[in-house]
Amino acid sequence: MREIAVVSRDRVGLRDVRGVLFDMDGVIYVGTRPLPGVQQAIDYLTETGRQFLFVTNNASKTPAQFVERLAEMDIHVRPDQVLGSAEATACWLAEQVTHRGWPRGPVIVMGQDGLRVALQNSGFELTTDPDAATYAVAGINFKLTYEELANVTLAVRRGAKFIGTNSDATYPSERGPLPGAGSILALLETSTGQKPLVIGKPNPGMYEQAMARLNLRPHQTLMVGDRYDTDISGAIPLGIWTAGVLTGISTRAEFETASPPPDLIATDLPDLIEQLRQSDRV
Repeated sequence: MREIAVVSRDRVGLRDVRGVLFDMDGVIYVGTRPLPGVQQAIDYLTETGRQFLFVTNNASKTPAQFVERLAEMDIHVRPDQVLGSAEATACWLAEQVTHRGWPRGPVIVMGQDGLRVALQNSGFELTTDPDAATYAVAGINFKLTYEELANVTLAVRRGAKFIGTNSDATYPSERGPLPGAGSILALLETSTGQKPLVIGKPNPGMYEQAMARLNLRPHQTLMVGDRYDTDISGAIPLGIWTAGVLTGISTRAEFETASPPPDLIATDLPDLIEQLRQSDRV
């Protein structure tokens, strides 16, 4: 059994965890390659009466499309067990309309199916007319055009509220890091002179949507991620348990020297599940 470092809180408290949020890229898979121990982790959580949710800043796909991709890797989950930043953003915006009196106006979108479908499912009308847009919502778009950038820019300059799905500067690929949603937001911020309101990790909106879906409180929730700056740093201020795994971006040294560090550092998912087993025996 490989070493797992408990960095901060008492491991006994892990017994209170009733649900686990897993980042996807770098935790569940890399590119098209599944990482070790995913199904075993899911099985252990199920056996011990815990819930789980795959939580990703990737806004390009619908939950059903993510499920199809996971099935190709022999990882089997339901659409309601996947939360992308597209769906989190759409649900968050719908809550502002319902509970804070924001207008349910048309949305101009910089994004793909995941974002468009999520907004429509949340009751929003989509538009390509900058003059008609109440909101401008931007996420990753692998086929963006200058005209789309121009229209979103004009919409924001004409008063549309500017919202981003996530601020990840890069997108992981088998070719290496590519421009991510954060790079697109940076371009739009430069062209509009406006900063977007961003929902995805490490911002609170994503974690709050995830906990609401599982009906959990922070001390009952564990966030598992491979990147300190997105997965872990946003969860800590909310009081969520955190675990950094070494199968993606951040190194052990980076996790250990972060301020504050994650509660756990695990080599991979099998190590993490062994840590949960240990806490359950205490």
